[in-house]
Amino acid sequence: MKKSRIAWVALVALAWACGPKPAEDTAEEVVAEEVVMDNSLTEEEKAEGWMLLFDGESLDGWRAFNADTLPANWIVEDGVMKGLGATGGEDFGGDIVFGGMEFEEFEMEFTWKISPGGNSGVFYHVVEGPDYKAPYYTGPEYQVIDQLGFPQPLEDWQSLAADYAMYVPDFEGVVKEAGEWNTSKIVFSEEGASYWLNGKKTVEFVPYSEDWEAKRNSGKWEEFPDYKIAKKGLIALQDHGDPVWFKNIKIRTL
Repeated sequence: MKKSRIAWVALVALAWACGPKPAEDTAEEVVAEEVVMDNSLTEEEKAEGWMLLFDGESLDGWRAFNADTLPANWIVEDGVMKGLGATGGEDFGGDIVFGGMEFEEFEMEFTWKISPGGNSGVFYHVVEGPDYKAPYYTGPEYQVIDQLGFPQPLEDWQSLAADYAMYVPDFEGVVKEAGEWNTSKIVFSEEGASYWLNGKKTVEFVPYSEDWEAKRNSGKWEEFPDYKIAKKGLIALQDHGDPVWFKNIKIRTL
């Protein structure tokens, strides 16, 4: 009888030792993540000087290149800025600029997707005037294109996330199919500039360096003597005749 009682007590002790620990021993601290809606800024981003160029509701601030009004080929659809591709395949006539505000050294982020076989671009340091038919006459371009499905062969300097006709991109491992969302970034300062695609740096260069000047004065730009004449200018989006979508467009000065 005494041995049985000792065995029973031992079993109870073993079960307690192997059983679930008290709640205070197993509880994990839960950290709430801030949910960021499309076309909005966090409090931290606001403190860092970021501003939105598109609020998801209207195209306020945007207008046609070399004009005072907004062209009909850009609309807002489901919280997204959409270029309808209404220029019929031309590479000028449907581009828009964020008017009234020029940027020099800056960091810019944007989310985009392109239609199958589509072509577009994001420009900066754009200058307007009667001698310029499109933003690319003066402004550098972050190339937006369907890299996988473009109907003609692409030169390396025409490729996705290139500094168009200047610096060839390294996009290995981050290219998405047409119709999928991408995140891009441009960082521009005289000390160094870089382009990014889906978290990967695709291009890096030093503006106004000897190498930069050599590229700027050769190749395609021999036909455009005023390309990159300004160190600051407007932000522009290209309608190259193909549907394209943008959201989460934000920028801050450096």
